[in-house]
Amino acid sequence: MASFISTSPAPSTTLICTSTNSQCHIRQIKNAQPETLEIVQSTIAKQLSIDESTVTPQTKFADLGADSLDTVEILIALEEKFGVSIGEEGAQNIATVQDAADLIQKVKEVEN
Repeated sequence: MASFISTSPAPSTTLICTSTNSQCHIRQIKNAQPETLEIVQSTIAKQLSIDESTVTPQTKFADLGADSLDTVEILIALEEKFGVSIGEEGAQNIATVQDAADLIQKVKEVEN
């Protein structure tokens, strides 16, 4: 089975194509599920040792005081928490907490 993800410039619009037996099944995924966002927010707060109430979906990692090493550690923690692999390419597009949650949701959908 082969899969690919295509993200459009429009926020939170992603097409996922999963091919099996020469057929392509396309699904559109929008924002992360609320549970996914909550877990991402709590994981980020824990990794940065900050109050969870300061971690909102629109918050940028830089605004939380996260440097590049912190961001890598957060992504590793998220990969472990959700049992997924984000990869370098996906990680480069993450600026906000919502971006991280959306990417996790998309990767979970592809892997399922």
